[in-house]
Amino acid sequence: MGKPTGFLEYQRLSEAYEPVAERLKKYKEFVFRLDDEQAAIQGARCMDCGIPFCNNGCPVNNIIPDWNDLVYRGQWKQAIEVLHSTNNFPEFTGRICPAPCEAACTLNINTDPVGIKSIEHAIIDKAWEEGWVKPQPPAVKTGKKVAVVGSGPAGLAAAQQLARAGHDVTVFEKSSRIGGLLRYGIPDFKMEKTLIDRRMEQMAAEGVTFRTRVLVGTKDLPKGVVNDAEEVIGAEELKKQFDAVILAAGSETPRDLPVPGRELDGVHFALEFLIPQNKEVAGDGPNPISAKGKHVVVIGGGDTGSDCVGTSNRHGAASVTQFELMPMPPEHENKALTWPYWPIKLRTSSSHEEGCERDFAVATKEFLGKDGKVTGLKAVRLEWKDGKMSEVPGSEFELKADLVLFAMGFTNPVGSLLEAFGVEKDPRGNAKATTDGPGCYATNVDKVFAAGDVRRGQSLVVWAIREGRQAAREVDQFLMGESVLPR
Repeated sequence: MGKPTGFLEYQRLSEAYEPVAERLKKYKEFVFRLDDEQAAIQGARCMDCGIPFCNNGCPVNNIIPDWNDLVYRGQWKQAIEVLHSTNNFPEFTGRICPAPCEAACTLNINTDPVGIKSIEHAIIDKAWEEGWVKPQPPAVKTGKKVAVVGSGPAGLAAAQQLARAGHDVTVFEKSSRIGGLLRYGIPDFKMEKTLIDRRMEQMAAEGVTFRTRVLVGTKDLPKGVVNDAEEVIGAEELKKQFDAVILAAGSETPRDLPVPGRELDGVHFALEFLIPQNKEVAGDGPNPISAKGKHVVVIGGGDTGSDCVGTSNRHGAASVTQFELMPMPPEHENKALTWPYWPIKLRTSSSHEEGCERDFAVATKEFLGKDGKVTGLKAVRLEWKDGKMSEVPGSEFELKADLVLFAMGFTNPVGSLLEAFGVEKDPRGNAKATTDGPGCYATNVDKVFAAGDVRRGQSLVVWAIREGRQAAREVDQFLMGESVLPR
């Protein structure tokens, strides 16, 4: 806890943003972290609530009250040690996690919750500045070799934990750079990629080997999945070379919208727009898709859709409209009904604030075009009743659109990867593996494990880190007969 009466004395202070006009000129982070005094005051708001629901609201079970108290008392070095004990990459979660811990905060019952995410952000950034984040190479090597397929948050977390346990870990990534959708799916204005680069340096010093442009399995990839691979390694070959394999390749197959006009030029999956933009920012060449001067329609109301909005605004789009199939949620949740769980409510991102027209309960029926290029779309309004939707008679309308981006989520991991290893799938097409009990995270194939979105389906970065850490412990147990890694 922080100060016993802090929650009565201090108001929540959110992180400041750079003005819209300035941040739209660049692809740099624009959120200013709290200074030491501000963070201490926010830490003081953490009350002695008896049962810290925030711990369970956080998928990695961060020991939140402890590091809130340490920040309040100015003990920053101890705070980062506590934070790192449960989370390998707090600089990622402190920027892009939606903070379910704050929804679970006891203060959130009747007032503003503790600014947990902003305190986490302050702790890790200060730790890097002070040089407290250092490699932790193992004292003894085991001689065991582990392959990690995929370099997103699940793969990186598993790799770091296993390297620290003394195993020789190799991370395989089909893209040209390490990071998975952390690097390529999240725009730099939300998380600059130098954060990944410095973690890679730390992990390399701990013994992790990174191999990029390597596709594991087969070349049979679904439309919308980007592939930079120059080399293919078969599943059987990988199993022969390594003592254990962790599949952490994410859930990459995008949800399509097969309506008339889908084939028109200018209709794209979101990542076909976002990934090349991140590559352009990294100096890898221009984005072939431009939103400059165009009327952009983003179909899908989640985080990926928000990222498309923010990127389109930075391109200089003439207008940006975002469609959501579901009805508009309430602006404020019924806390007595939802606490401590994650509530459904209207969430307005920084990208929305930069310029976006949002429209809810809308279904797209057809894309209109001329000379093979999209020029607009036909849509209809929906009515939702008892969880079922129906079209509202006479509500059809047309909207001008020069660029349409699908941000409707991801259905499942790349099936050919699981099939190459012979991994059994669950009914949703994900790798089938349990998360509790003996043999958890293990698939039906000997010495092959699965963690993160490839197992659970599309989810949050913090869930990926949790599963990567837990899978690492199970692999260590499998290889050594016991494990001292935390679960």
